[in-house]
Amino acid sequence: MEENVMNEVSVAVTEDSIQYIVIRLGDEQYGIDIKYIDNILRVPGITRVPKVPSYITGVINLRGEVVPVMNLRLKMGLEDTEFTNSTRIIILRTEHQSMTGVIVDEVKEVVTLSSEQVDDVNHETNSEEVRFINGVGKYEGGLISLLNLNSVIGDSAA
Repeated sequence: MEENVMNEVSVAVTEDSIQYIVIRLGDEQYGIDIKYIDNILRVPGITRVPKVPSYITGVINLRGEVVPVMNLRLKMGLEDTEFTNSTRIIILRTEHQSMTGVIVDEVKEVVTLSSEQVDDVNHETNSEEVRFINGVGKYEGGLISLLNLNSVIGDSAA
């Protein structure tokens, strides 16, 4: 009987937690919900596309599918930088099943955050930076800004 109760408790804790890939952009850490990540790649050859917003770097061919790639630094209003050995493209698959690649400075780790470790962000400030953030996760004494992928991938800004 006690064993069944313990199993229910552990399931409840697991359902309350979300895994995030922690990325680095400049000096800041951001988290991307792992359920949206299709693939993580080293930066391949990117084909430029004319007359697109400045944050769209171009397109890549991924398993026969053309995937748009955006520079997350530029989209979020940060200064552009040269690609390094740590630079990666994260292929995101949204609810609409379309794929988009985002260029990040580094992929650091996977973390699991419970709802107690995540604070919501006040969106009433109408700040440019805040609309890209869903919440802030507290992990090992540091803070991780959790990305709102609908705002990041959406065409409405930058």
